[in-house]
Amino acid sequence: MRSIAIIQARMGSSRLPGKVLKMLAGRPVLDHVFTRVKAASRVDDVIVATSDLPGDNAIADHCAAREWTCIRGSETDVLSRFAAAARASDAGIVARVTSDCPLFSPRVLNDMLAAFDPSTTDYMSTNWPERSFPVGLDCEVMRADALLGISESAADPYDREHVTAHFYRNPASFRLAGHRSALALAHLRITLDDADDYDRLVALFAAHPELADPEADVIGIVANYFR
Repeated sequence: MRSIAIIQARMGSSRLPGKVLKMLAGRPVLDHVFTRVKAASRVDDVIVATSDLPGDNAIADHCAAREWTCIRGSETDVLSRFAAAARASDAGIVARVTSDCPLFSPRVLNDMLAAFDPSTTDYMSTNWPERSFPVGLDCEVMRADALLGISESAADPYDREHVTAHFYRNPASFRLAGHRSALALAHLRITLDDADDYDRLVALFAAHPELADPEADVIGIVANYFR
């Protein structure tokens, strides 16, 4: 069954505008994310999903220059954007990653795809029923037909904006599974949401330049760095 990863990206962050193309350790943040997702051997293709707002032309141009597939759609109905990407890819399994995770771990994605059984599971998340990985190693895996189904049925604007919320807000209707870290690291933060996060990531890369390698042991390095 074909598996794809969709990276959700936009330029319009209120706390750190343009963060997805901000330079980090010599490369744009989006390049870090894309390279790390692409390094997951169980992923057949990677798609960037951004909005059709003029402000996100920069993301579309960035993808075009690198010959990455980019799907554009509604700014607020992000679920429809993901559904369009899933249809275009003819995928059976879809992974969702957000572009504010420059230290995303392909190991986590590979482990999730290896554990995900579409005959028994509709949706799997690192954050369900609770988080155990650091903030910034978030990942979700779902059946493509289940994603397309909620795209047709979900009416709540919250569910449309947050893509997968309809799954975990309706646990009686879907077969849900969690993916847990071997270490309890939910208190650590390696995401990129604001200027403090950026400074933290700059310091982390400076201390551990080996993190530029997508195959680096992110969890081990981060656990020791913040100990």
